[in-house]
Amino acid sequence: MSAIADPAIERQLKDAVKAERGSVWVRRLGPYTPLLILLVWEICSRTGVLDARFFPAPSSIVETFFELLASGVLLENISITLSRIAIGFVMGAIPGIILGVLLGSVRTLRLLLDPIFSSLLPVPKVAIFPLLLLIFGLGETSKYVIVAIGVFFYLLFNTLSGVMQTPPLLNDVANANGATRLQRWMTVSFPYALPSIFTGIKLATGGAFVIIAASEFVGANSGLGYMIWSSWGTFAVSKMYVGIVTISVLGYAATWLWALLERRVVPWVKY
Repeated sequence: MSAIADPAIERQLKDAVKAERGSVWVRRLGPYTPLLILLVWEICSRTGVLDARFFPAPSSIVETFFELLASGVLLENISITLSRIAIGFVMGAIPGIILGVLLGSVRTLRLLLDPIFSSLLPVPKVAIFPLLLLIFGLGETSKYVIVAIGVFFYLLFNTLSGVMQTPPLLNDVANANGATRLQRWMTVSFPYALPSIFTGIKLATGGAFVIIAASEFVGANSGLGYMIWSSWGTFAVSKMYVGIVTISVLGYAATWLWALLERRVVPWVKY
């Protein structure tokens, strides 16, 4: 028996639900839209509608992918790029989180340092890479540092924002129970800021891939960024697309892993 007595109202509600959900065909085609785009791209490239020199057919890009994979070139460049990101990420994330908690908890420190970091935030991180090359040379250190600088700002401001949103009542309860300042940071401010920290980590991951690719364009002879840039120089367009897609997939996979970890570390956040 229907809970709605008036059939007209029930029909209107059903129509409203259908309108909200959209067309059945749109919902069925939605998940396959990327495949549809690739199919159109393949046909247009094969038939000459698209210039195959700049937009090679996806099938030829896949073929190049397996050639690079079999030769070991792709795996070598992936491992180099990921190692640079991992080391730089740790170098930037740890001080960013610690300083974010400190600035969010200590007003005097925030008043003194926040203008400095806020003025440095808009500076394009890639723009200071030439300076890092002068200081650290063409070795690996300059790549680690440029990634660390980019990651640092993402974590600093997201952690700071999370700590600043901590309800004063929680700190009052901690104070009433005799918690020291360090205990308040560890048991109140830091856990409350964790969702913001994970947001910063996911943003920093995407930013790290952008920064390392740009730095490998000009300051490296290995890595995915170098592979893309050298492919452009030799007009190996399929190889260039392989590098771009690989970076995209790696970035997506890393963000997905962080989201998976976030669900376990901060299960109280709704997803």
